[in-house]
Amino acid sequence: MTVRCEDIASRPEFLHLSALEGIAVDLRYAGVDNFVGRDLYGSLDCAWLHRLAATGLGLAAALLAREAPGHRLLVLDALRPHRVQVQLWDHLEGTDLRQYVADPARGSIHSFGMALDVTLLDPRGRELDMGSGFDEMTERSHPRLEARHLASGELTPEQVRHRELLRRVLVRGGFQGVDNEWWHFDMLDRQHVRQHFTRVD
Repeated sequence: MTVRCEDIASRPEFLHLSALEGIAVDLRYAGVDNFVGRDLYGSLDCAWLHRLAATGLGLAAALLAREAPGHRLLVLDALRPHRVQVQLWDHLEGTDLRQYVADPARGSIHSFGMALDVTLLDPRGRELDMGSGFDEMTERSHPRLEARHLASGELTPEQVRHRELLRRVLVRGGFQGVDNEWWHFDMLDRQHVRQHFTRVD
C-alpha cells in the first residue's frame, strides 16, 4: 500500500514533528547541506513520522531531558518519500558507497516514516561533536568500529560518549541503530515494516 507525500496530512497514522516537544528539526534534504548538494524535497513537507516512531522519538526526547538537562534531539531526516530515495540511490551509481543508502527496490524504512536520522544539540543549541558528520560515508561513521577508532585515536572518548548518549535514549525509546551510520535509527524490524506499513511515494 502506498500514499503520495502530498496526501500524508490526511492519514491519521502519521504525525507531524511539530506536535512533539523537546526536539529540533533541520531536514538536510530540504536544503543543500547534504551529500547530493541540492534540495531534494522542494515543496514537499517531510517533517512527518509514523505515529509509532513519533511516540518513540517523543519518549527518547523526554529521556534525554532527564539524563542530560538542556540537551535536545535534532532530527536531520524523518519521512523520506520513495521518489527521493530513488534519487539518492541513482546519485551513488558507479560508486562503492551504496551501502549507505537502501536500495529503492526493497524500500527504505524512511519511506514508511519508521526511521529517522538524528543527532544531539547542547544547551546552547550547537550540534555535539560525533567524530564525523551526518551522511559522512567513511568508516569513522560506523558504530561497529568505534572501539578500533577509539584505540587508534581517530575518535576521542568525548565523541564516543556523545554517540553512546544518543544511542542510549533512542534505544530506550524503542529504536535500533545500524552498523555503519551513527545517526540512523529504525523502529521495528525492516522486513516487517516493508510488509505491513504504508510506503510514502
